Amino acid sequence: MAAYALLLASILFSCLCGSSYGFILFSSLQKTLLVTASPRPGQGVDNITVSWGVNQTLPAGTDAAYKTIKVKLCYAPVSQTDRAWRKTEDNLSKDKTCQFAIVSRPYTSTNNNQSFTWTVERDVPTATYFVRAYAYNSDGAEVAYGQSTDAHKTTNLFEIQAITGRHVSLDIASVCFSAFSVLALFGFFMNEKRKAKRTRGK
Repeated sequence: MAAYALLLASILFSCLCGSSYGFILFSSLQKTLLVTASPRPGQGVDNITVSWGVNQTLPAGTDAAYKTIKVKLCYAPVSQTDRAWRKTEDNLSKDKTCQFAIVSRPYTSTNNNQSFTWTVERDVPTATYFVRAYAYNSDGAEVAYGQSTDAHKTTNLFEIQAITGRHVSLDIASVCFSAFSVLALFGFFMNEKRKAKRTRGK
């Protein structure tokens, strides 16, 4: 009996120590944030407009500890299969679900509903995704969350095709520079012809 009590006490102490040193479980977080993302299934994605805010049906003061909101791009289960480097873990310090930061904003109850348009970065691999937002307290610890999909992560998912190092703006710039180089070359040859005619005329 004494051994059992000692074992129980040591487990409880370990849990307390773990929570003191950032051992936060996703399952312990309250789902208080409402999150939406603009992409639709089957739609090409270059930009993602994300909106988030605290569920207004919750009791007043629910968001008292919220200091920062961080929005992240997360792998859907279909893109995590057989990929340990994307694995979901309940321990948030080990979780690999949400690897891409979209935006971080200070939280204020007076400006609860916010949105942000994010351009998909070049290092984002081809996969199926959803968006999740975390609320952090003043210690930088996650205290609540919300996501653009359901609890099983099967709805409102979208696909992103890996970008080959080019954006539309870069394509436009490259076309402009190419056109300029052709015109410059043409002008150079015309100038040389004029010089040659002048030389022959003399």
